[in-house]
Formats: sequence, structure tokens, C-alpha cells
Amino acid sequence: RMVICVPSGVTEVERRAVRDSGERANAREVFLIEEPVAAAIGMGLDISKPIGNIIVDIGGGTTEIAVIALNGVVTKEAIRVAGDEMDEAIIQWFRNEHKLDIGNSSAESIKKSVGSAMRVKSEVIAVKGRDLVSGIPKTIEVSSDEIRQSLKDPINAIVEAVKRALELTPPELSADILDRGIIMTGGGSMLKGVDQLIRERTNVPVNIDEEPLLSVVKGTGKVLEDVKKYESVLI
Repeated sequence: RMVICVPSGVTEVERRAVRDSGERANAREVFLIEEPVAAAIGMGLDISKPIGNIIVDIGGGTTEIAVIALNGVVTKEAIRVAGDEMDEAIIQWFRNEHKLDIGNSSAESIKKSVGSAMRVKSEVIAVKGRDLVSGIPKTIEVSSDEIRQSLKDPINAIVEAVKRALELTPPELSADILDRGIIMTGGGSMLKGVDQLIRERTNVPVNIDEEPLLSVVKGTGKVLEDVKKYESVLI
């Protein structure tokens, strides 16, 4: 028996492909669950109550925003902008501004060490890469302000998606969200200042889950242990 997480914006064809791959791996039964729902369960939220919870899950490939109440997704917004897109933005910035080619893993470690969504204290870091003009490896020094600048577009796209999801939320659940706040999870939510930026742009409290990298997988595990209990949230 298998429970597989899928982004909430996947098409019917993509769902079928995921289900088929589970069956090819000799699963007797394959259940699908939307990532934000799994994250909410993993965080220990009781999603069966008529109380609105908004989950923002910034993963690797997609950012999922879902308002969940009564075991179902009331409003959802999914965009294909997340951690990978941020890494790509850093790579493009170095190519365009410094004529320096850096790899994916370098971009990711730069994002983790000095990347931020809002201005924090400026620091200078050394970045190694290949000079695009001479083809020779070289090291340059850049400030963390530049990295913040390079991440502006993907971060703005995520903030706009959160605002769209809030606009689509039924008024009776909006009151719950104001009380309980937005709950962020996924590796991308660990980017410095992203919670603060969303709080400023939406005027809604924002909390980050204690274990943002694990909430989805923990929720999937809980569902797998008691499929009967969570039957209504499975696809």
C-alpha cells in the first residue's frame, strides 16, 4: 500500500502517471494526497474541524498555497516557482552581471548562506566559478545585497500567489486565518526574511513550522498508518 504526495495543481494525466508508477513498483493500492494537506497533517493540525488553516508550502519545484477546512482544500493556488527557481535566478544573475558561470550546488549554498527576502546586515562572500569570457576559473567577491536583488522576482511571484489565495478565501474562513495566521513549511520557507515579507505585504501573522523540511513526509506517514481515518482527503 502506497501513499504518494502530489502538488495540488497537477493535471489528471499527471496524477495517472504517478499512480501508474506506484503500481509498476508492485503496490497493491496507490493513494494520492495533495502536498499542502499532507503538510497540515504532518504539523499536527486537526483539518477535520470547520476552521480555516492556510498552508504555504515552498518546495523545490512548486509553491503550494491551500486553505484547508473540514478535511478538504477550500482554496488553492499553485505556482511552479520555488527553491529551484531561486537557484536558477542566482545563476542567471552571475552570468549577466559578472560574466561568471556557477553550478547549481554553488547557487544553492549561496542562497542558504546569504540569500534573503528582505534587507538584513550586508556581508561579502567569495564566489568561485568559470569566467565566461576567458573560460578560466576565477573567484569574485559579492555582497549579500546583490543576492537579495537576484532573488526578487521568484520571491515576488510567491508573495503574489499568497495574496491571490487570500483573496479567493471565503469570508467566514478569512476570520480564522487572521486569528491563526499563515503557516509556512517546505525548504523554501527557511529563506531569511521570507516570513517577514509576507507578513508585511498581507498584514496577516505568519508562522514557520518547526520542521519545515519534514512536515509533508511526516503527514504522509500518518496517513499511511491510518488510511481509513484520512479517506476523505485522499485523491
